[in-house]
Amino acid sequence: MKKRKLHLPPAQQETFFLWGPRQTGKSTLLKSTYPDAVWIDLLKAEEFRRYLNKPELLRQELPREGEMPFVVIDEVQKLPALLDEVHWLHENRHVHFALCGSSARKVKRGHANLLGGRAIRYELFGFVAGEFLPGFDLDRFLNHGYLPRIYLSPQPRRLLNAYVANYLKEEIAAESLVRNLPVFSDFLNMAALSDTEPVNFSTIARDCGVSSKTIKEYYQILEDTLLGRWLPSYRKRPKRRVAAAPKFYFSDVGVVNFLAKRGVLEQGGELYGKAFENWCFHELTACNMYSEAFAELSYWRLTSGAEADFIINDMEVAIEAKASQKINAKHLKGLRNLKVDHPSVKRRMIICLEEKSRETDDGIEVVPAKDFVKMLWQGDVFS
Repeated sequence: MKKRKLHLPPAQQETFFLWGPRQTGKSTLLKSTYPDAVWIDLLKAEEFRRYLNKPELLRQELPREGEMPFVVIDEVQKLPALLDEVHWLHENRHVHFALCGSSARKVKRGHANLLGGRAIRYELFGFVAGEFLPGFDLDRFLNHGYLPRIYLSPQPRRLLNAYVANYLKEEIAAESLVRNLPVFSDFLNMAALSDTEPVNFSTIARDCGVSSKTIKEYYQILEDTLLGRWLPSYRKRPKRRVAAAPKFYFSDVGVVNFLAKRGVLEQGGELYGKAFENWCFHELTACNMYSEAFAELSYWRLTSGAEADFIINDMEVAIEAKASQKINAKHLKGLRNLKVDHPSVKRRMIICLEEKSRETDDGIEVVPAKDFVKMLWQGDVFS
C-alpha cells in the first residue's frame, strides 16, 4: 500500500471522525493503522440491519470493564443514531473510536450527536504528489485524477463512469437528497464545466431549468458529500473593485474530466491548464489539512480580470498556477497587480512547467511543479 501523508493517532489516544470522498482509501488506511481494532462495517447489510433495529447492541457487545478495545465504525453516516451509543461509551467506559464516513450531510442535517466536540476531525484526500516523491507523474494526476484505484488503473474512464453512477445512486438517490435526479445529473455536468471558476448560480440555474436557490442547495450537497469545496474571494482592504463570487473546486480532477467530457489532456491546452489549477488547489488543501497549518485559503481577482489563484492567510503567500513551459510578463500580470493593491504581500509564486526555479527582478518566484511539490511537503509554503 502507498504510504499516505495523513498520520492518524495511536489507538486508544483519541476518538475521531475520518471523513473523505468515496474511494480515497479511508478503510485501507484504518485497517493498516489499527489491525487489532474491533471493526463494524455498516456497508454490510446484515450489520446495518442489526444496529438499525437496536443501536444499544453496540453498548451491550463491548466489555463492561477491563481493557477496552479500539473500535472502528465504517460508513457511520449511514446510521447517525449509533453516535448516541458512541458518546455514552466514550464518556462512561472510556472506549475510543474511529468513525469513518464519506458524507457528513445526513449526520449534520439529522442533528446527530457529534460527541459534543470531543471527537477530532481528520480528512483523507486522494493521492497527493507528495506521496510519490522524489518523482511523480503530473500528466497521470491530471488525466486519471487522485482517487487511488482510478489513479493506478490503466483504463480510468470505465472506473470514473462507475464512480459517478454509484455517487448518484448511493449518495444522492439512496439518501433521497434531491427530488429530481436527472436534473441533478445535468447540474453535475454544468458544475464540472465551471470547475476552478467563480460560480454564477443564476447562469447554471437557467441552463438546468431550476431556481438559483435549488442550484445553491445542489452545491451544498456536493460540499456535504465531500465531492468539492469552496474557495472564497479575498476582499480585505480592496483599492479597486474585486470579484465577490466564490470559486468551486471538485475534489477529484478525474471526475471533472469525465463529467466535462474533456478526453485526454495534453500540455499546452486550455483544459490542461484548468486541470493544473485544480491539482494545485488539491495539493495546497491536503497539505494544509495534513500538516494542521489551519491556514485560510482564498483567491484574489479584480473585476478587470487580473488575479492570483490562491492567497494564503492575510497575504502571507500569493500563488498563481500556470501550466506553461515558458513564463512571460503576461503570466505575471496578476501577481504584479496584486502587489500594487497589497504592497504588504510577503511572498509571490507562480507554479508552472519550466525546468528550473528562478526569481524575477521584482521578486516573483517562478517555481516548476516538481519543485513546488517538494517545497510544499517539506513545510516551506505554509508558515
